[in-house]
Amino acid sequence: MSQFHSLKIQHLDKITDRSIKISFEIPAQLKKDYVFKAGQYITIKIPLNGEELRRDYSICSATNSSHLEVAVKEVENGVFSSYANNQLKEGDHLEVSVPHGRFILETNPSNQRTVVAFAAGSGITPIMSIIKTLLTEERHSKIILMYGNKKVKDVMFLNDLLTLQFYYPERFRLHFVYSQAEEENALFGHIEKSTVNYIIKNKYKDDAFDSFYICGPTGMITTVKEALFEEGIAENKVHFELFTVPVSAET
Repeated sequence: MSQFHSLKIQHLDKITDRSIKISFEIPAQLKKDYVFKAGQYITIKIPLNGEELRRDYSICSATNSSHLEVAVKEVENGVFSSYANNQLKEGDHLEVSVPHGRFILETNPSNQRTVVAFAAGSGITPIMSIIKTLLTEERHSKIILMYGNKKVKDVMFLNDLLTLQFYYPERFRLHFVYSQAEEENALFGHIEKSTVNYIIKNKYKDDAFDSFYICGPTGMITTVKEALFEEGIAENKVHFELFTVPVSAET
């Protein structure tokens, strides 16, 4: 059973019209409990409307960060996601579990590798932790991100991603794909087989890919996995985490 602690919300940051980043303050005596690996998640427990709600949210901060951060996207009929985006205040406390999960990036400072990530919508949250951790802990490694959304206004962490691209131009390659808007320097449509092939057979065909991380809805994950396997990518190199938005599991 997960171990929970009451953590103070140190900072709230509205990162899109419908999503918010929550930064928790970790007391000194709990630092060891909240050590995590990039890609892991926490569970938030809260009494709302007469019942106890539990929701899982991926950690989006780097493993060497002084704060524990998650992002919550408001979804239709989402009880906690609506509460988080509209009623939470800095200084509030939430019951937060210790980190867990097997969708992780293991790092080694001596590594020199290329990692590829495919994310859609709020599936970017664990990928953000993976990107920031890899860039800071493996100084000879590179990561490529293909990130799908409906429109630019829906892009979570847009400023953070552009900042990382600015500071790591040779080691962080950023690509956007939009399904409801045509934008300069971005692909149009969804993340599909042709998108995967654009990365591994065209744009970065000379790279040796170490591993792939996929996070988003079921259809996208299945499509990307199948496209990778068709190109001979070994199954143990492909890591994925399903993100769905039913009321019972606002991830």
